Amino acid sequence: MAIELRVPTILRTYTAGEKAVTGAGGTLAELIDDLETNHPGLKSRIIEGEPEELRRFVNVYVNDEDVRFTGGLKTGLKDGDVVVVLPAVAGG
Repeated sequence: MAIELRVPTILRTYTAGEKAVTGAGGTLAELIDDLETNHPGLKSRIIEGEPEELRRFVNVYVNDEDVRFTGGLKTGLKDGDVVVVLPAVAGG
């Protein structure tokens, strides 16, 4: 099962500069755990706390659907899905 994670510029230091990486998992949480094995540090930039949850200022989409409305870390994934991580940007 190949699922693509599109990596924002700010997190590419964890993926050796790659714009997209692939992993496997039946849920978003499983995908992030799988990616952590090859890209250490990535998980802690997306997930925090106990119980684990998405960081407050990180938006994650699966096939253009905000996972906050589809089950969060329990959102189901299938082969060919595209996950996009978008950290919030502050300005003034």
